[in-house]
Amino acid sequence: MILFTNASLVEFDPPRVRHNEDVLVEGDSILQTGKGLDTSGVEKTIDVSGKLLFPGIVCSHTHFYSGLSRGIMANIGSTPDFVSILKNLWWRLDRALDKDSLRASGLICSLDAIRAGTTAVIDHHASPNCISGSLEVLKNAFEKTGLRAATCYEVTDRHGEKALQKGLDENIAFAGLIDEEKKAGTWSGLTEAHVGGHAPCTLPDSALERLAAACERAGRGFHVHLAEDAWDVSHSHITYGKDLVFRLDEYGLVTDKSILVHGVHLNPEEIGRINERGAFLVHNSRSNMNNGVGYNPHLPGLTNWALGTDGIGSDMFAEMQCAYFKHKDEKGPLWPGDFLSALAAGNRLLEKSFGRPFGRIDPGYAADLVLADYAAPTPLEPENIAGHMVFGMGSNIVETVMINGKIVMENRVFPGTDRNAVYREASAQAQRLWARINTIEA
Repeated sequence: MILFTNASLVEFDPPRVRHNEDVLVEGDSILQTGKGLDTSGVEKTIDVSGKLLFPGIVCSHTHFYSGLSRGIMANIGSTPDFVSILKNLWWRLDRALDKDSLRASGLICSLDAIRAGTTAVIDHHASPNCISGSLEVLKNAFEKTGLRAATCYEVTDRHGEKALQKGLDENIAFAGLIDEEKKAGTWSGLTEAHVGGHAPCTLPDSALERLAAACERAGRGFHVHLAEDAWDVSHSHITYGKDLVFRLDEYGLVTDKSILVHGVHLNPEEIGRINERGAFLVHNSRSNMNNGVGYNPHLPGLTNWALGTDGIGSDMFAEMQCAYFKHKDEKGPLWPGDFLSALAAGNRLLEKSFGRPFGRIDPGYAADLVLADYAAPTPLEPENIAGHMVFGMGSNIVETVMINGKIVMENRVFPGTDRNAVYREASAQAQRLWARINTIEA
């Protein structure tokens, strides 16, 4: 058992602040909170005096395969619009991935997430020349670092029928691997699965039919980009004569287990259908700006929405701040508290995948916790937590991170992990990856 003492407990949705509390963790769960707890059997005590303890943060959409793209030096070519960004950069990078580069990318992305206080990520993977077993490579990276994650393979027709089927098979096989571990009692409790699709523009009707069947067979939800750029919408109208959400919905792919990403160019009727089905839409503000795809005006009308990075790291402090400031720049009506609720909503997605409660510091909740050194210059109250998050806090306040009841970073050090060696290997793999990109035509 691990005991945190004298903590200021901060929760995000609904906001709550409790001062001078103790938290007792047993196994992978919070056992008790309060004062005067029974400390018999405690193996480690952490004095939190003067610091904050809050539930782990969730990045609700990311791409860990992109970790070696930072500062990329390859012959990318012209990228004047979104489609050319995909063709000249991302669709060449994903084809250049092999298991060694993917392993390195998964490890550094996992360590970076933990350093930022992000205890769980919802990943969306692509490596067309390295499909079979790719999700297990990522699983190994998550579990080696102690990060909680759900991942999937993005099925697409970009590389022909054979690769499309291999992507479907990889999703089903990975979900099956998790299920077998659960049955055998060897599951770490850290990794889960979804069924992934790239975007409707690269998914013909036959693929949607098979994806729906894969979701049913795997017993998992669907994770897909849609309406990131206006081209996706136009393609759907020209090719199928349908709005994107309604086309997916015809195949049963818009449900309360679905994770729909971006949605910048959806129409109000589509937002209504998403709400009706109980699906989540994940907003990725920095990625939208970086790709120049426009601003999503639908956030105030969404029942369920969360925040992701679309692969631009896992610093959710930065993502929440950018999302809020961009929204206000667009004259939006939402306030910091709305964005804090969206950040905390990632816990609802975890609950759907892992089947247990997240996001509170109460008995029975998952022991995903962040210890942060933040000296509030003004009172820290439930009513202004969001204001402190947007205008004062940053990932640099994170000191110690617990995931699934285990300390995975303590005083900014990763126990049992040679971080420098991991990054040296990642740098070497990045150079090899960039060289391979130069041999691949758009």
